[in-house]
Amino acid sequence: MSLLDCFCTSRTQVESLRPEKQSETSIRQYLVDEPTLSWSRPSTRASEVLCSTNVSHYELQVEIGRGFDNLTSVHLARHTPTGTLVTIKITNLENCNEERLKALQKAVILSHFFRHPNITTYWTVFTVGSWLWVISPFMAYGSASQLLRTYFPEGMSETLIRNILFGAVRGLNYLHQNGCIHRSIKASHILISGDGLVTLSGLSHLHSLVKHGQRHRAVYDFPQFSTSVQPWLSPELLRQDLHGYNVKSDIYSVGITACELASGQVPFQDMHRTQMLLQKLKGPPYSPLDISIFPQSESRMKNSQSGVDSGIGESVLVSSGTHTVNSDRLHTPSSKTFSPAFFSLVQLCLQQDPEKRPSASSLLSHVFFKQPYFEFL
Repeated sequence: MSLLDCFCTSRTQVESLRPEKQSETSIRQYLVDEPTLSWSRPSTRASEVLCSTNVSHYELQVEIGRGFDNLTSVHLARHTPTGTLVTIKITNLENCNEERLKALQKAVILSHFFRHPNITTYWTVFTVGSWLWVISPFMAYGSASQLLRTYFPEGMSETLIRNILFGAVRGLNYLHQNGCIHRSIKASHILISGDGLVTLSGLSHLHSLVKHGQRHRAVYDFPQFSTSVQPWLSPELLRQDLHGYNVKSDIYSVGITACELASGQVPFQDMHRTQMLLQKLKGPPYSPLDISIFPQSESRMKNSQSGVDSGIGESVLVSSGTHTVNSDRLHTPSSKTFSPAFFSLVQLCLQQDPEKRPSASSLLSHVFFKQPYFEFL
């Protein structure tokens, strides 16, 4: 059986799917409590979807996004025998070169291999002619990036950031414990289900430290198709020197993602790679609202209105429309305030020396994640 042949998994059940557009209040309601973190046996309906490889069983509803450098279309679909809503990613393999095929294979195989509630699950994968179909649970709130564009153009509250980052770091800790570096942590690779479960996607960039049964201390490989993720990459990964990089590189990306969630903007997005590297190396850790690392308002407007994310593992939010964001709300929210615990988290993650950054495991014990959930509502 080839890597792109059909396989089925039976790990996660679909519950509380909410495709309709949600208000900010309802989003807070489903994210303020920590989601369940245990695996449960799939329901009969979900089991039918998990093993359904008949293309006629899926009714495509609407295209909700693009991914994998625009080679993959992402659809909201319905599994007609059960009525279950699912997400389907469809890729024409004939348009993929050898490197992209390897990236697709990696994402598919690793999603099947990993078993953790905070790692994105692929239920079923099969081919229809030259087209690869990937069936996964419908994530009703889409990606954290889509939430920013649609509901929080000036950035999220600490309550939402805390819950989203906690789930993402839990998934990241699992990857690190299994000797893997994600290498593409960013808001558009953090998906949120209708019942508030946060999962990491974007596994096509993942790299294993384990080779021939031995775990290596560092990696020297530069991620393929890395242009879109460069703003989130660590200085040591961008440097590409003899020291290489390790799992602490992902921790730096967590810090950048925290800034992204806090401000609604992507740090370093409009910078040339060389300028970006110099900016990341030049001084102390950045504030979540450091104006110098954010794009200008015109670029911000373009990004906030775009429905396209890059990366195979990404998802988008289905809604009847997007909020209109006027120019007055496009400036960096300099008046916004954050707790000392949040600044501490960001500064720890953005340390230039990787050895001074916490591990994902220790980051989960940071005081920022220990604060009462109602404190900043």
